[in-house]
Formats: sequence, C-alpha cells, structure tokens
Amino acid sequence: MSETIYEHVVCPHCDAVNRLAHARLADHPDCGKCGQPLFQGRPLDVVSARFNRHIERSSIAVLVDFWAPWCGPCKVMTPAYQQAASELEPAMRLLKVDTEQAQDLAARWNIRSIPTLALFHNGREIARQAGAIDTRAIVQWARTHLPATQSR
Repeated sequence: MSETIYEHVVCPHCDAVNRLAHARLADHPDCGKCGQPLFQGRPLDVVSARFNRHIERSSIAVLVDFWAPWCGPCKVMTPAYQQAASELEPAMRLLKVDTEQAQDLAARWNIRSIPTLALFHNGREIARQAGAIDTRAIVQWARTHLPATQSR
C-alpha cells in the first residue's frame, strides 16, 4: 500500500495555504478558502509579505525572477518567463519581484544584477542564475535544479 504524499501550496489569490495530494497537483485544483485556481500558468507579482508567505509556506519549489522596470534585459526576458510559467506549473510556483518596489528583498537575497532567477525550496535558496535567458533555457535550468523530492 503506497503512502499519499501531500504538498502545501499557497494560493496566488488569497495567500491561504492549501494541503493537496501530490498526485492531484496537475488536476487544476482550486483554493479551499477562496475557490480560485491554485495555478494560473503565469508568474505572480509579489512584494515582501507575499514573497515570504510563498517561500516559507510552500512545499513545492518557487522560482523567482528579480527584475526592475528600467532594465532592458528584464523586459526582453519577461515574455520568456511568462511562457515558462505555463510549462513549469504545477511543479513549481513562479514569482516576479520588482527590485525597485521591494528593495528589502533585493538586499536580503543579495541581488547584485538583474534579471536574476532564484529557485527556492522549503524556505531556502537552492540555485541562482543571473542574466536574461529564453524560455527553453529557463525551463531547462529550473527543471535541472528541481529538488529530487519534487520529481515524484
């Protein structure tokens, strides 16, 4: 008899923490609190409090794009990151952090160049990639660094 593995997923709408069977992640689950879809196929723009909630309370990996509106390479990478979200969810949540609006996060995570991708799991950073890359490279890089526990 196999044991059911559960994941904690933070709702992109109301930030409630949902407990789901890992096998159900791809079944287009809705939030138990607000009824909205838990996965949208697009990155979620966040600032400090929401960032912390997603990083600390999600058991799935969280991929973060640290960017700024004045950054040319960031603008170039935006469509690629959006496309990557539709390919990577529900294996991971994708967030965007505007380093101008969330300077505290940029300082806390020692972001020295943008765009920077950082992959988090269980509240800690596990991989980082600086510079603009295309959709295929984002997806490949993220999947390569996905924790073994996430590839169940």
